[in-house]
Amino acid sequence: MSDENRIRLIASQPIRGRILDTNGYVLADSKVKYSLIIKPQSVNKSNWEKHKLSISDLLNIDSNEIQKNYFEGLKNQKLSVTILDDLNEDQLIKFKENEDNLFSFEIATRLIRNYPYKSLAAHVIGYTQPITESEYKFLSNKGYKLNDLIGRTGIEYAYEDFIRGEWGGEMVEVNSLNKFQRSLGIKPSKQGEDIKLTIDINLQLVAEEVLKDKKAGAIVVMDPRDGAIRAMASKPTFDLNFFSKDFKPEKEYNKLFNSTEKPLFNRALNAYDPGSVWKIVTALAGLESGKFPSDTVLDTKPCITYGSQCFREHNDLGFGVIGYEDALRVSSNTFFYQVGYGVGVDQIHDLAKKLGFNSLSGIEIFEQENIGLVASSEWAKLGRGWGEPGKTPWVAEDIASMSIGQFVVQVSPIQIARAYAAIANGGYLVTPHLSKKEGKLSIDKKPTKIDIDPKNIRLVKNGLRKVVESGTGVAINFGVSNLPPVSGKTGTAEDGEGGLDHAWFVCYTPSEKSELLVVAFAQNTPGGGSVHALPMARQILKAWNENNL
Repeated sequence: MSDENRIRLIASQPIRGRILDTNGYVLADSKVKYSLIIKPQSVNKSNWEKHKLSISDLLNIDSNEIQKNYFEGLKNQKLSVTILDDLNEDQLIKFKENEDNLFSFEIATRLIRNYPYKSLAAHVIGYTQPITESEYKFLSNKGYKLNDLIGRTGIEYAYEDFIRGEWGGEMVEVNSLNKFQRSLGIKPSKQGEDIKLTIDINLQLVAEEVLKDKKAGAIVVMDPRDGAIRAMASKPTFDLNFFSKDFKPEKEYNKLFNSTEKPLFNRALNAYDPGSVWKIVTALAGLESGKFPSDTVLDTKPCITYGSQCFREHNDLGFGVIGYEDALRVSSNTFFYQVGYGVGVDQIHDLAKKLGFNSLSGIEIFEQENIGLVASSEWAKLGRGWGEPGKTPWVAEDIASMSIGQFVVQVSPIQIARAYAAIANGGYLVTPHLSKKEGKLSIDKKPTKIDIDPKNIRLVKNGLRKVVESGTGVAINFGVSNLPPVSGKTGTAEDGEGGLDHAWFVCYTPSEKSELLVVAFAQNTPGGGSVHALPMARQILKAWNENNL
């Protein structure tokens, strides 16, 4: 080979693997983007004016803009300059028909990420972005190219190693004038693997729809038997295709990244005050402690004083002398104040940990997850996360708040789903997951038996059935026919950060041998869980039931 000859590598971009729902519907794929380019150094100047006007007329582009780009490319010695990005089909056909007379112009192709359903399951799917120069320094060793796409959030991030594929290319020999001499070999690019999710697009569409009239909130739909996520939605949301744009308008960028509404924030995995949906934890703590056995009955009152405050019953009257099942059915506050105060903070904290609270859920998109807070006496002693150790002791008011899921308890919808799944399936803690893909991120955690007496789980389960039969959740059956028996719990929570009340509803169906569990959460939506969250869950149950008839 002569010294003048050189070797060049023409890189071949891999096609990123698709993301599919459980039925095979495409949620993310790649599409070819066509751009009109010129190579300023190789333009024939004698024909330039003619070709410039021809392409301007043909594709309806401002000739001054073409000239400006051409001069800028010459000045900066660019090898290629984009004249028109993202040609439409009509423009592409016109160019191809006249290609022989347009020597100065070329069509460049590249692959971009495409999301056919735009904002559907945006927080689950996640998005890609080009790698930065600083990232390239260490990612180049893994086969990444400068400006190569990499998954930033969601499934795109969690399964990056499977989805991305491998670059290929052709090695060619050129002479000293950079003219092609011969091909020295081709290594085809390797397409990335497809990832099939547990998400059901039919349920996902309903989950997104029921959140539309809410300011903010989340829906989690899960199989309580194994933790497979059937739908996960968070409001506000965003169009994933924004991240595939070369030019991102400032207004759109600010709406995503600088908005007080935080549309990129996955509320299904963020922690909030749970209110009364937390009462199952206090109930189990009372039962497991032995201090409040299954036959316990307590006198509920208009309010009970703890410390310097009288903590009220939500109906301001009380419900008389009742036991666990009825306390869940009517969602009595004063019943659970007494149980919580009787067992103490650490018994509730330890029971909560058994149900998966105060820890990551195990879901693949953990980069979006907040473990929340379940208070303990040790936490208070250490300064509550903001004060000086020893200066913020546990006080009587704390236990009353904790007993009904307020202020010193913050949990996420996904954690609530796990805890209720353990009641629905008879005492097994499941790992929520979005894919059964095998590999380093494979979900091989089988449901694990919880150290809680099955009789106590059965008692809580009976109470949750009564909630729907004749209690605060009775409206779940309104306007729905042929629905299997449902069990559930309503919740209305004061916002510990000072905002309006949150609305919660959790349910599972059938009540025995449950197949579907729904957590509906409406953030800062006052009026009660039965008014705002329950109707969202009802629509999802209705859609699921119709698909399974």
